Amino acid sequence: MLNPNLEEIVLSFEDYQRYSRHIILPEVGLEGQKKLKAASVLCIGTGGLGSPLLLYLAAAGIGQIGIVDFDIVDTSNLQRQIIHGTSWVGKPKIVSAKNRILEINPDCQVDLYETQLTSANALEILAPYDIVIDGTDNFPTRYLTNDACVLLDKPNVYGSIFRFEGQATVFNYQGGPNYRDLYPEPPPPGMVPSCAEGGVLGVLPGVIGTIQATEAIKIILGAKNTLSGRLLLYNAWEMKFRELKLRPNPERPVIDKLIDYEQFCGIPQAKAQEVQQAMELSEMTVVELKQLLDSDADDYVLIDVRNPNEYEIASIPGAILIPLPDIEDGSGVEKVKELVNGHRLIAHCKMGMRSAKALNILKQSGIEGTNVVGGITAWSREVDPSVPEY
Repeated sequence: MLNPNLEEIVLSFEDYQRYSRHIILPEVGLEGQKKLKAASVLCIGTGGLGSPLLLYLAAAGIGQIGIVDFDIVDTSNLQRQIIHGTSWVGKPKIVSAKNRILEINPDCQVDLYETQLTSANALEILAPYDIVIDGTDNFPTRYLTNDACVLLDKPNVYGSIFRFEGQATVFNYQGGPNYRDLYPEPPPPGMVPSCAEGGVLGVLPGVIGTIQATEAIKIILGAKNTLSGRLLLYNAWEMKFRELKLRPNPERPVIDKLIDYEQFCGIPQAKAQEVQQAMELSEMTVVELKQLLDSDADDYVLIDVRNPNEYEIASIPGAILIPLPDIEDGSGVEKVKELVNGHRLIAHCKMGMRSAKALNILKQSGIEGTNVVGGITAWSREVDPSVPEY
């Protein structure tokens, strides 16, 4: 409760020991620590952002923490999702997170929601909590979280990360702006690459997630100088912070119900377009590619449209690197034409999406080609496990 009856909150002898460094702060004190114990926070996502913020919320003495996630721990998560360990690979993230939270704070009530947040369940899940923290990595869930917080009048502590850059703010707090004031419309699908495609510096979510935890704690304590109305921008590579002012837009649409957020973000249309484009492309499996490579045939050209640093990690024998950006700007198209010269063109990437995009661009220049389904990821899993999967 953001305004609890503090006379009903009791700190134990162990609490005084555990939170002594808080209690001696005049800005926190006994009253503040009781507020933290009485508070409830819901974290949506236990990935890069959720990991550090959950650790620090538990350590701060938050009495009730809810977690929404339906993913499992993958080895590739461990570079940044520090709440999870190697022994939890293949197991539910929310169970891993609860296990770690209770090691830090055994008195914390941890509620698990192993489900995808949707328009059908969002209001019910968010309703019992004082504060919502957005640790998601996709636009439909961000808009859904925002709109549900607006309808329920709950603070939304926001953060996002990509490559070396992150941002954080507090939405929907004390009359301040919400997510739609910052981003009235979602970007076109595929415009913003995911961390799996674009990469992310492992320590970056630690910085942004810790800032989110800090803001949640400040809201609970009643601090006046929160990030509401301010967007904090962080560039880890340049080690610079910047700040932008945010204000409510008086002309923004009224949020009076939850909608179909996948539809709002254009995902069904984009998927339909991808399917249509894929249907128009010739395809082959990695097993078929392996058979072709082993046949000593010389009537084909295999290109790899990933980035050079990805090519350094892993490659398929004989593949020639022509990054997708080069094909998009036209410089790579001429190179492909020179290579093909009557040969059959085959293209691959990490999972098959970028190579399909490259082939559709090349098709407009009169170059037909075949896409390798599943890309080098499928090659690692089905053909050659010695090729690193990243």
